[in-house]
Amino acid sequence: MKAVRPPSRLPWRASRPHICHACRRQYATATTDGSTTVASAAEKDRALAYCSNLLRTYDSPSFTLQTFVPPSARTAYLAIRAFNIDIARIADATSNPTVGRMRMQFWRDAVTRALSGNPPKEPVAVLLAHALESLHTQGIGSGGLSKSWFLRVINEREKALGNPPYPTLAALERYAENTYSTLLYLTLQAVPLASVTVDHLASHIGKAVGIAAVLRGVPLVAFPPPANHHSNQAEFGGGSQRQGAVLLPLDVMAENGVKEEEVLRHGAEAPGLRDAVFAVATRANDHLITARAMLDNLRAGGEVDHEFEHAHEEEHRYSTAQLSKGVAAQLEDVEKGFGVLMPAVATALWLDRLQKVDFDVFEPSLRTTDWKLPWKAYRAYKKKML
Repeated sequence: MKAVRPPSRLPWRASRPHICHACRRQYATATTDGSTTVASAAEKDRALAYCSNLLRTYDSPSFTLQTFVPPSARTAYLAIRAFNIDIARIADATSNPTVGRMRMQFWRDAVTRALSGNPPKEPVAVLLAHALESLHTQGIGSGGLSKSWFLRVINEREKALGNPPYPTLAALERYAENTYSTLLYLTLQAVPLASVTVDHLASHIGKAVGIAAVLRGVPLVAFPPPANHHSNQAEFGGGSQRQGAVLLPLDVMAENGVKEEEVLRHGAEAPGLRDAVFAVATRANDHLITARAMLDNLRAGGEVDHEFEHAHEEEHRYSTAQLSKGVAAQLEDVEKGFGVLMPAVATALWLDRLQKVDFDVFEPSLRTTDWKLPWKAYRAYKKKML
């Protein structure tokens, strides 16, 4: 990849939008015992349309990449990704942490009910329950989707309310692991696929995706849009202008002489900003390089050269047989779950675009849809190359 940066930066190591009327949320119909009725077929169709439209509007790469997810897991994929969007939008929709925490608690309750088969009449929860029901009907995914992983995403997003800074680059990686990597784990459960190798790949890819997502959001967090003065949050103190913040790790900012007040005053021209962005983007790129190297080693008949650091966490459950699989069996698992790992392609394309604009994260073109993604993703999937 040809570098366009000045010599001071070393190159990377080689390698409100319209929602359709039929999709809108509706109030639940209560039964005599206070619980909600089971979702009808029409409600499930509306939930599917709503979640698809949500991805198309707010997360177009995920909408495009759904094509490569195994058909049996596609409904679950849409529900999981729509869940992520709704959770992420809480911070954008409210400037008051108390209101944000209330909404996060709503989602904890909604997920609990959806996974028990009694979702509230909320489109994402309805589709999540429907996806789980479909997996059971097909006789796959008997273990279900891990409630603890959903709660991990909610808890991590809740910590981010108010945009507190990441003290270190390692802290940003933990955020990415607890959000974007965890979304991949949930989707793999829906395939279903329990593989330490594929989970290991998903961990690195999720970290890359999460770090890139934070970089992509730097301009929007630094210069947030005006608060909604018609919001009923005013009584909670949420109607005031939101304060901008710079969500780059503090250790990276210090190393490159970046000061938050200068970024908020000068934007892209703040001294040291591009070098700091380069350092953070390099860590995302490193995770993609590691994932590719893992695949190359396996295909060459070797073993992965480092352990999966999260393998012993409670949510990751592997049988003795799964832990002792040979190289051929591991490659079969990768083949089965490869469609879930495709966010690596979209992230690599965005990091390439970032490098071409010399790590100016404020460049408007970085927030536009990449027209090359569909055919790049198709080629990557056919060749099974990340």
